[in-house]
Amino acid sequence: MTKNFHYKNLLGSLSGHWLLLPSIVYLSIFFLLPVCILLSLSFIDGNKNLSLLNYTRIISTPVYVKVLLITLKTAAWTTIFCVCCGYPIAYLLATINKSTKNTLIILVLMPFWTSFLVRAFAWIVLLGTKGAINQWLLALGLVEVPVKMIFNFAGVLVGMVHALMPLCILTMYSVMENIDPNLVKAAATLGGRGGPSFWRIYFPLSFPGVAAGGLMVFITSLGFFVTPALLGGSRDTMIAQLIIFQIQEVLDWGFAGAVGVLLLITVLVIFFLYDRSVGISSLSGQNSLHSRGKSKWNNPIYILFNFLGKLFILALSIICDKCGNFWDILVRKSANKPPKTISRHLLWIVALSFIMFLALPALFIVPISFTSEGFLSWPPKGFSIKWYKEVLASPVWSMAVLRSFLVASSSAFIGMCLGVPAAFVLGRRHFLGKGAVFAFLISPIIIPHIFIAVSLFYLFSKINLVGTSFALVIGHSVLTIPYVIITVLAVIKNYDRRLDLAAWTLGAHRLQAFWHVTLPIIRAGLFSAFMFAFIISFDELTISLFLTGGELTTLPKQMWDDAILSVSPVLAAIATLLLAFMSCLILISEIIRRRMEKRK
Repeated sequence: MTKNFHYKNLLGSLSGHWLLLPSIVYLSIFFLLPVCILLSLSFIDGNKNLSLLNYTRIISTPVYVKVLLITLKTAAWTTIFCVCCGYPIAYLLATINKSTKNTLIILVLMPFWTSFLVRAFAWIVLLGTKGAINQWLLALGLVEVPVKMIFNFAGVLVGMVHALMPLCILTMYSVMENIDPNLVKAAATLGGRGGPSFWRIYFPLSFPGVAAGGLMVFITSLGFFVTPALLGGSRDTMIAQLIIFQIQEVLDWGFAGAVGVLLLITVLVIFFLYDRSVGISSLSGQNSLHSRGKSKWNNPIYILFNFLGKLFILALSIICDKCGNFWDILVRKSANKPPKTISRHLLWIVALSFIMFLALPALFIVPISFTSEGFLSWPPKGFSIKWYKEVLASPVWSMAVLRSFLVASSSAFIGMCLGVPAAFVLGRRHFLGKGAVFAFLISPIIIPHIFIAVSLFYLFSKINLVGTSFALVIGHSVLTIPYVIITVLAVIKNYDRRLDLAAWTLGAHRLQAFWHVTLPIIRAGLFSAFMFAFIISFDELTISLFLTGGELTTLPKQMWDDAILSVSPVLAAIATLLLAFMSCLILISEIIRRRMEKRK
């Protein structure tokens, strides 16, 4: 019986690797092939001859290099603010009870579940010259004239940090929740102060999450164009806007491909340095620095980053230690509470302040939608529901909503069908080239979406698929697959495989064990992965902007078109309806997830 069991186990192990094939083939056809075609176009001139003309044009024209530097600067500052502001929230989520944690996570995810366009409109209402903040500053007498807070670099930075901080928080939290809090307590029993103990023990363990969150934010920022276009000025143009201009206005595919190559090379260099210093497995919430063993000391890049990191932690530890006596004196004078209680209250204040920054802006768009005026302003004047009537009576908006729902459902379904089997193989099996396979499957996240959109547009234009819902589903599913893989990897990471082994020893084959044992335990996580993929697709604008081809439209595409033509309260009305829909969707999914967990 033992021999037969080992034989069946070996056979299942060999056959299980084939579960990777569908996702690899799918991404090879609809991701790798279009990207390679666009790359090849950058080396062809107007006469269809091989040439480096497009690249010499980039190098010889200072404005293109300047746009790249602006893009890198914006992405860098966005990453710094997202990490610094998001770390206290992630730390709080990892160290509080489960019921409070679920509530705070919903608030943190509120901007993530709402459209980029909705968030941009919210900041226009808040930061505009006639916006809420300027009105308050004028009423309090702090300023005499409205302060210009949008259509400049500050407006872009605020909008991008607000949009991407939830992604950074979730990535850091996935690592922090697996750190044993007793380690810092043990240091305290040995005489260590709270500050130095945190920096010497907890922060190094959480650093893979910090690095992964920073990478995700930085690379996503490089491909942004919605927020810079709506909140930035002419001096804040980013490289994605330049690519869109070359395609839509000039129809210069070769030069657009060359600009895309410039962006792609930048991303690959950053990703290479990240992989060599931290490891790509940390993108799935794994602490890869501690799983490499002795091989990491053969990596000079890791040695350099490790040395600089230790210097940074040592400096912070010394500062915290020197300030410890002052902190103790301050605590004794301010309240008769132990330092831990005071510091915990301070953490709550800081974290809740940043959570309010994430959750509240979208709510300011709601009153605007009931204004009787024909433009966005604060405070709204009058009361009217005519903008809602206009949205509900318009067949254009109705078809856009319906198409977005169908495309998002189909894309999420394809993402689950291809991503879940791949995640199980990557999470449970060890094979040669596993790191390369994982890097390829998540590469649609690493490559800026604008590059993928332009590549698919060129390929589909050759086979007459542009302007079809089928093209939208294919394009969106390219993005949902890696998100599903990362989410499911995080779910199965904490799954006890001994339950499956027990089922196998009792005679169940792999499919029976998965259906009756594994699936009931992880179905809440799978449902979360589906909802994550659904909302990623529902809110996707970059790919929709190209693949719709003017023949059809999705909700984000229709909102973008109206925003370019006229910023009217109709957009506030549709943004409010979208916010209500997403909030209900989150609430329902959370109720279903909790019921699933109770049935385990």
